[in-house]
Amino acid sequence: MGVAGKHFPSHAPDGSDAATPPAANAAAASDERVRHESWFGHLLGRPEFAAISGTVLVFAVFAIGAGGSGMFDLDGVMNWSQVAAYLGILAVGACLLMIAGEFDLSIGSMIGFAGMMVAIPTMYFHWPILLSILFAFAGCTALGALNGYLVVRTRLPSFIVTLAFLFILRGLTLALSIMFADRTIVSGVGDVAKADFVTNLLFHGTAFKGLFVALAHVGIGKMLDNGQPLVPGIPKVILWWIALVIIGAFTLARTRYGNWIFAVGGDSNAAKNVGVPVKRVKISLFMLTAFCSCLFAVLQVCDIGSAAADRGLQKEFEAIIAAVIGGSLLTGGYGSVIGAAFGALIFGVVQIGITYTNIDSDWFRVFLGGMLLVAVLFNHYVRRRVAQS
Repeated sequence: MGVAGKHFPSHAPDGSDAATPPAANAAAASDERVRHESWFGHLLGRPEFAAISGTVLVFAVFAIGAGGSGMFDLDGVMNWSQVAAYLGILAVGACLLMIAGEFDLSIGSMIGFAGMMVAIPTMYFHWPILLSILFAFAGCTALGALNGYLVVRTRLPSFIVTLAFLFILRGLTLALSIMFADRTIVSGVGDVAKADFVTNLLFHGTAFKGLFVALAHVGIGKMLDNGQPLVPGIPKVILWWIALVIIGAFTLARTRYGNWIFAVGGDSNAAKNVGVPVKRVKISLFMLTAFCSCLFAVLQVCDIGSAAADRGLQKEFEAIIAAVIGGSLLTGGYGSVIGAAFGALIFGVVQIGITYTNIDSDWFRVFLGGMLLVAVLFNHYVRRRVAQS
């Protein structure tokens, strides 16, 4: 307010409110209920912090231990990126489902089942491969919906329901492959996928081939004797992985559906009381994990050229490990798709990078278990900090 045409500042020189007595300002500053968190404390509370830190550490270790072995050449980068991308596709679905407080242990068996759903109709019933792929996606998402429906309808732990489907789907894959193909491996799918324009465009081979030819000519990447680059392009699985991570991260952070996922995982009863469609959210997320498993299978079948009944073994545990390393809590309500992507990247770098060193590859599982234990302990610490704040 002005007096005699002059205006007086409403704040004291030290930034405090001039209308508030200094004693009151001092009391507010010392009040333990007022939480003053540093930028590092805020960063520590981010779910993806541990995964990003772990990725930096892993890259540093292999840069020292395998830096001159070609691991970080263009072909080496594509090798471990492709491994990370396959797992990363599964980790996106597993992460979102874990944030909602549920698990899906049928992911690995769904991969083998979906591969046979693509291969058998294509090779033995002469379906167009695109129709077989659509059939596989429809069947897998329906099974995912059944998983989710049984969980929300019976209120049984998702661990038990999906564990049952782990054995059911693995048994069906073996039985149907023997019944129709008289073998557990169906080959020749890759050539059919390559001949189909849409399938070749979406699922088979690599992208940006012209760019990689140009890079090889300027010395980025190796050239073969026939004049073609050693790395012909970016594998389609990497592009699918990037797309899913972007969509998943945006959905989780910027949409109402993302808020519903966090709410369902935090307290499903409270979420239901404020109007969140808890059952619909959970069923849709089980359908998403099934979709990711089917996408993994389709890309793998088109890339390798065959389907096998034993594909996907233990992939459900690897996807959960990637999500946990990425900051997802086993109790739900907290996690990050970006973190899960970095968790998958750690997996790919270590699995392929260890072959570039003198370390026995048997130690890979030891490292993976150690990373899981460290991630769980760190996430438990972060959860306590979040609860206290």
